[in-house]
Amino acid sequence: MKMAHDARIYVAGHLGMVGSALWRELQRQGYSRLIGRGIDELDLLDAAAVRRFYAEEKPEYVLVAAAKVGGIVANDSFPAQFLYENLQIQNHLIHGAYTAGVRKLLFLGSSCIYPKHAPQPLREESLLTGPLEPTNQWYAIAKIAGIKMCQAYRRQYGCDFIAVMPTNLYGPNDNYDLRTSHVLPALIRKFHEAKVAGTSPVVCWGTGNPRREFLYVEDLARACVFLLEHYSDEQFINIGSGSDLTIRELAERVKQAVGYAGDIAWDPSLPDGTPRKWMDSSRLFALGWRPQVDLDAGIQLAYQDFLKRFGAA
Repeated sequence: MKMAHDARIYVAGHLGMVGSALWRELQRQGYSRLIGRGIDELDLLDAAAVRRFYAEEKPEYVLVAAAKVGGIVANDSFPAQFLYENLQIQNHLIHGAYTAGVRKLLFLGSSCIYPKHAPQPLREESLLTGPLEPTNQWYAIAKIAGIKMCQAYRRQYGCDFIAVMPTNLYGPNDNYDLRTSHVLPALIRKFHEAKVAGTSPVVCWGTGNPRREFLYVEDLARACVFLLEHYSDEQFINIGSGSDLTIRELAERVKQAVGYAGDIAWDPSLPDGTPRKWMDSSRLFALGWRPQVDLDAGIQLAYQDFLKRFGAA
């Protein structure tokens, strides 16, 4: 179902990496009545404030990209916050969309919802078939609850609420904080700072052996808008690039993109995380969607974003 270009579309989390990419893509496609609220304007942890927002703004479509996010260290250090805050945010947004009569809602999950040792590539049917990766289980449990909430509101109330599961994302407006970021932006910062300082080696976490899949965030945004218009099933749907590589290979590619001439050392005393996360995106690909930005081009674009935001030195 094609959305009208004057439809009122609320992007929750529009200032974050994913939300800002969704906002840019919607603008690029000609949608003119976008709704966004920063945390200083709307506290998504406040149920009454969210109800008032829905009543006043009356969005027709909602994209839930708002979440408390972070890497292994952040998830492991703040388990209560990751579980409580994400549950509250999505409860308020999903229930609020139902009570406000929103036409369609898209909920963004995360590939960490899958069991740690689920068969690869990760198929949607693997959800809840085994234990989660302990280091990010709190975030994963919240996201699983969000998926199930969309399914429950669809079954009980007939709501057209869908859920999508992106693979590891990177790109413009990413978080490059070494304490809280994910692996690709963290590597960009590490190699850049080592290049500027002239230091060697760059020490990377773990063995470098885990395999990961990466998707440029602008491709994710294109996929989400595509699914808003072409998908309306209870089953959540994976969004991936279709291929993966080892963290060791990723580090070499980032090193080359940044232009770092030193060495890389690996510290196996630090955690690797899940051995492999590679999504089966065959459901999405069968609908006719494909990513447009390959990994090497995407890393170059991400590095340019880093330089623009944090300077060349």
